[in-house]
Order: sequence, then structure tokens, then C-alpha cells
Amino acid sequence: MSLTIYGITASRAVRPLWVAQELGLVYEHVPVPYQGGGARTPEMLALNPNGHIPVLKDSRPEGDVVVWESMACALYLARVHGPADGQGISPATPAEEAEALKWAFWVVNEVEADALTVLMHLVAMPAEQRKPELALAAERRLAVPLVVVERHLQAQADRGHAWLAANRFTVADVCAASVLGWAKPARALMTRFPLTSAWINACMDRPAQQRLRAQARLGQ
Repeated sequence: MSLTIYGITASRAVRPLWVAQELGLVYEHVPVPYQGGGARTPEMLALNPNGHIPVLKDSRPEGDVVVWESMACALYLARVHGPADGQGISPATPAEEAEALKWAFWVVNEVEADALTVLMHLVAMPAEQRKPELALAAERRLAVPLVVVERHLQAQADRGHAWLAANRFTVADVCAASVLGWAKPARALMTRFPLTSAWINACMDRPAQQRLRAQARLGQ
């Protein structure tokens, strides 16, 4: 068997790459960019007809399994390639599986668009192209879902749990932090939600995430 993950690290491909790193999986990373038509070559369109990254190919004895959509790729790796031993990031119980699914879908639906707006218009885009008013409006909208995660983290803390789904870092944290981390440049917003801010920092400080950020700086 072999795993291949297509997509550059400075993209949504970081989600399955992060999971693979946390699980210690052996995989091939093909750094396909999302700009310049890299995801729309005949080879890539054969894997993902939508012309997007990431794409995950799991070559198995019974045949290739191809997964696209970043959260689906991340959850697939944790479910299929991670031991459900209660030690690593893979869900070990139905309740943990539900938490992983819930937070992955929640963060895409409730947070991603506005968090990306914050990232782009405060940091990522060239200064002359940024529109601070768009970032400010996005910050205001983000205050609503951040109340949800802040209260959840408080409830977890009251149970003695430091993470979203359990008292250990899991794929639920990978999925949610990979999006909520985009909102970190909104410093005033982060100050309003100290538990969320501290949790994001703890996720981003993990060695696997640090290795991937180094790769991203190299354009890989």
C-alpha cells in the first residue's frame, strides 16, 4: 500500500498533510499548486474532476481509493490509517468520531469564509490589494461562531479536558484549528476569546504543524 497527497502545504492540503504527520504515516507529497492551472492538468482532473487540491490517493490491494475535499481527506486518514487506541489523534469511540465529524463540518460552514477573509486582507495579500473594511466585517461575523467554540472549550476545561473532543489532541482539533488559525491576525478578536486563542496557539505549536509551516515557506 502507498499514500500520495497532492497539493502545496500553503493551502487546504495542509489538513491531510497534518494528519499524516501526526500519525507518522509514510506518504508521497506531490506539491501541486492551486494557481496557474496545476490542479487542472489531465492527470489531476482524472483524480479530481473539480480541478482543486488537495487530493489523496490511497493505493490498496483491492484498488486505489481517491478522496478529495480537504476535511474528507483528513478524516479518512484518521479513520482508515490511524489506530483507535485512545492514544493518538484517531477517534477511539463513537463519541469521539461524532466530535471529529461535527467540528470538521462546523468549521467549514460557520468559520472558513470569514477566517479566510481575515487572513487575506490582514496578512496574505499584497498591501495595496487589502481591504481592511472587509476584514473588519468578517471579524464581526466571526464573533458568533467563536462564542460557540469558547463555551465548548470552557465546558471541556470543566471536565479536565484540554482539547475539542477528548483530553488529548485529535483529528477534531486538526480540522478546526486548520481553519480557525486563519483568524489569528485579528488580534482584538482573539483577545475576546482567550480559551480559543490559547487552544489555537497550542495546536499551531505542535511539531507536525511547525514542520509543515517550514515546508510552506519553501513553497512545497
